[in-house]
Amino acid sequence: MAMAPAEPFIIAGQSVAPGTACDVAFPITTMATGTSSSLAVRVLNGAKAGPAIFVSAAIHGDEITGTAVIQRLAQMLDPATLAGTVLLVPVANIFGFISHNRYLPDRRDLNRSFPGSAGGSLAGQLAHVFYREVVARCSLGIDIHSAAIHRYNLPQIRIAAGDRRLVELAMAFGAPVIIESPLRDGSLRDLARQKGVDMLLLEAGEALRFDRLSIETGVEGVLRVLAHLGMIEADDGLSAVGVPARANRSVWVRSPRGGVMHAVRTSGDPVRKGDVLAQVTGLFGDAPSAMVSPVDGIIIGHATLPVVHQGDALFHIAAIDHPERIGALIDSITDAILASEPQGSAQGMLDEDEVV
Repeated sequence: MAMAPAEPFIIAGQSVAPGTACDVAFPITTMATGTSSSLAVRVLNGAKAGPAIFVSAAIHGDEITGTAVIQRLAQMLDPATLAGTVLLVPVANIFGFISHNRYLPDRRDLNRSFPGSAGGSLAGQLAHVFYREVVARCSLGIDIHSAAIHRYNLPQIRIAAGDRRLVELAMAFGAPVIIESPLRDGSLRDLARQKGVDMLLLEAGEALRFDRLSIETGVEGVLRVLAHLGMIEADDGLSAVGVPARANRSVWVRSPRGGVMHAVRTSGDPVRKGDVLAQVTGLFGDAPSAMVSPVDGIIIGHATLPVVHQGDALFHIAAIDHPERIGALIDSITDAILASEPQGSAQGMLDEDEVV
């Protein structure tokens, strides 16, 4: 059955006609110099009716992998063949982006500042505009993050626990790992859940760096989700489903001594309890001390700086009971979801600045 024609999309006082694109800028505040700052959004309003979704990056200003993903999407998506509306936000935290910093100039974390307020702090004002003008206009959001500086995250989708619809969307995205993690007060995901907006959070790559795997995973994943929603004509990848790596618990493995780390394993590697992850030696290569995995699972993040102190968190492992099953083909998406069901309740999955 043919879709109904789309309606104009009204945003920032502008009417974006079906089948066209428009760049808009929402004023945020004035800087110390007196110059104005704004939130830049590209609106792609499809020629046919469909859902509205947003794709955002750099809520933490130094996590720029998503900016590269959105740049590619902006060149690939054609509103003339699109069903529904896509809002692209390449840099949510323009202040941190300019200064190469995770936070805003007021030292607040934008992803702990939602819903914000029009008369609040700088972070509160930005959160308020971003939610009101972008998030609240959509039924689904895909927010892209990276690891902190000197850390790398294997591409992974994080979702709220216990939501079958989100698991299905995460499987369509096709990242190597699906993590069910609790929602944090003041986060974009927490507010979106309260307001009935579905959210996928992609963690991929390293702060202030681009890498091919993270960018291509992000681009291809967003396109598969759009295909799954019927917004573009493409394969959503769910006709031949493999068991995803899916977890709701993870552990950090810390350096047993100060010195120089020589890694044996890296992000993406499956590990068994007792497997050696790295050796940490003294300055002359003496007295090596082994780091071993405390669980069965998959390495989803690692430190990229080999100069370490005792107690530094160097490997992040998602606990998975049967890693040998990952990737096995399943007849249906329902069977794949059930085959990868994590055991137990969702536990803390720390952001990089929360690892102590």
